[in-house]
Amino acid sequence: MAGIPDVALVPTMGALHEGHLALVDRAKSLAGNVVVSIFVNPLQFGANEDLDRYPRDLKGDLEKLPSDVIVFAPNATELYPLGPVETRVTAGHAGSTFEGASRPGHFDGMLTVVAKLFNIVNPKVAIFGQKDAQQVFLVKRMVSDLNFALEIEVVPTVREPDGLAKSSRNRFLNEEQRKDALALSRALNAAMLAVSILEQNKSAADGEIIRSAALEVLHAVPGIQLDYFEIVDPLKFEPIPVDYHGPATAIVAAKVGTTRLLDNAPLSIP
Repeated sequence: MAGIPDVALVPTMGALHEGHLALVDRAKSLAGNVVVSIFVNPLQFGANEDLDRYPRDLKGDLEKLPSDVIVFAPNATELYPLGPVETRVTAGHAGSTFEGASRPGHFDGMLTVVAKLFNIVNPKVAIFGQKDAQQVFLVKRMVSDLNFALEIEVVPTVREPDGLAKSSRNRFLNEEQRKDALALSRALNAAMLAVSILEQNKSAADGEIIRSAALEVLHAVPGIQLDYFEIVDPLKFEPIPVDYHGPATAIVAAKVGTTRLLDNAPLSIP
């Protein structure tokens, strides 16, 4: 990246945790001015989803943020003064798979508000977390497809000491559910171990062996309601073919109790 951009944007829905603060730290290293947006976007929640339940704590968020960042915290009326917008960004086929299949319209709503934030803040770089891998893929593609004049920077997932990915929704887990939720990161570790064993044994790439290793972990925990576990090509966000070699991403989504959790990990298929 040539030079230091004037403004870096960190889009969030609030309920900030260490994962968000890692994005802010990265933004501060890239720009002289950092804007953190805090907005729970109604467009990306379906009729039966947790919009009203989604955690909101603006006072606590402001206390967590460094004093030298600019906070943009509009309400829905300010961003959508005429109500739900008629003009929206569509996520296309890739937005209808995985999270998009489970949450129809979610990614259209996400991309629409992100596009609005890009136009309002006019950043030179925007910072996203790798935990939401499909979101990152779709934002990058929107920036390329629509010629937004900014760069996207992706920060690795921040985890708890036991491996659980940091998430604003983790606060909804009780003690037993919190233990069950660790199956997601353990499944990803099992997938990475399977890849390592295949490589050490000079075995042919076998996505089914990798998937089976992860699914064994997930199916062993009754409290996990698995939505999907898949290995995707990060350049297409589609399941890898049987003869695939190269970089890949293992993605998983599940409900623990009533809380939906996501996680992912990079793989290198030998």
